Amino acid sequence: MSVREVLRRIGLATFVSLVLGFFSLPLLWLAFTPFDSDPRISASLPDFTLHNFQVLMDNPYALASLRNSIILAAGAAALVVTCAALAAYALSRVRIPGRDVLLYVLLLLSSIITGTAAMVPIFLLAFNLNLIDSHLGVILVLTGGLLPAAIFVLKDFTDATPTSYEEAARVFGATPLQTLRHVVVPVIRPGLATVMVWTVAQVWGDFLMPFLLLRDPDKAPASVIMYTFYTEGGQPDLALISTFSLLYSLPVVGMYLFVSRRYGFRFHGGIKR
Repeated sequence: MSVREVLRRIGLATFVSLVLGFFSLPLLWLAFTPFDSDPRISASLPDFTLHNFQVLMDNPYALASLRNSIILAAGAAALVVTCAALAAYALSRVRIPGRDVLLYVLLLLSSIITGTAAMVPIFLLAFNLNLIDSHLGVILVLTGGLLPAAIFVLKDFTDATPTSYEEAARVFGATPLQTLRHVVVPVIRPGLATVMVWTVAQVWGDFLMPFLLLRDPDKAPASVIMYTFYTEGGQPDLALISTFSLLYSLPVVGMYLFVSRRYGFRFHGGIKR
């Protein structure tokens, strides 16, 4: 091996190490700071203590907000996966004029008209439907914003499913819903898992819609309650924020690992042609 090749490999390894080190610093801070008796903005070995967790447990809204986040994320994920699977199956199997154009327009509009741009009409609509200060209202709003992208993803999975299996099921008297449940869904399971994890991550980190639609602090999710861990002057309470951030991240990481181990994230179906 030439000297030039050795230097090239050393340089590449050094560059990759620096990039990984740069992106690992926030994770190191998140892992160590909750256990530090004197938390700082920089990552360092902690002076070990569990006092920060005790302070967090004494907060009347911290644990309740995590429960509220689970309710919102689970409700939105169930609606998005169910509705997207039904719509994707229909769009994949039913030939209607302008089908692909409609799907692309919905995807484009959902990307352009974000929650920030539409928050006034969304608030007025929720107010007229008596959905203010309701978890259901937040779930419906978030589901509507996530559905176009979820349908777009699942339609690709459904298009890759051989229709011969569905035809065989219909020969034996299966209804369209039975065909979808027993034939199509097992095949597009990786897509459903991907959409579910993506939906939970989007809802889990969403701040604007819960902040806009929920008035009662007891119903606020963790993304909103975290905003209260600042002083009136804007100074962060590092002990509370770091400890809460650690607990806040664990459910999503755990769900991702479980789904990845159980189903895997593969952008293809389970039946090969």
